[in-house]
Amino acid sequence: NREPDVPPEAPLLFEVTLLEVRDGPDPQPLPPAVRLRLGSQRRERGNFHFARADFAAALRSYRLSLRALDGPTTAPPGPEEEEELREQRVKCLNNCAAAELKLGRVEEALAACEAALQISPDNGRALLRRGQLLAEQGRDAEAALVLRRALELDPANKVIHTELSRLAKRQSPPSNT
Repeated sequence: NREPDVPPEAPLLFEVTLLEVRDGPDPQPLPPAVRLRLGSQRRERGNFHFARADFAAALRSYRLSLRALDGPTTAPPGPEEEEELREQRVKCLNNCAAAELKLGRVEEALAACEAALQISPDNGRALLRRGQLLAEQGRDAEAALVLRRALELDPANKVIHTELSRLAKRQSPPSNT
């Protein structure tokens, strides 16, 4: 018959110490349609975070999306599902590149662009961003090649024209007139 040590409605403060971090279990085999749905939901969650300038959370969501899309399936995907999986992977990789760039991680952003281009060599967004990143690193000749390829695919894109003009100005010596 004793009173409790903590009165009712009292605010409590807990201190927790992390003792160990373990990788999660291997992803379970899922049907391709479920993988697509999970990947899409996680990518949209990343877009939500990106729009709010929480680039680290966006990047985590995009990576989770890629894990869902790349995980084991219970059956091989059909041709349409396979194409949709490829498209979703490229979108996620492009989004990863954008988030990495916002976090100031140029090498990681470049790696994400290159991974997207491995899947879809003619992806205009990945080509443009790769060209911009190469130019930022001072690799102007490589950047110009990549940007010209992007321009072939999308001749009306003003951003590509601007980037190529900027490169041309950097490469031409100043005139003494």
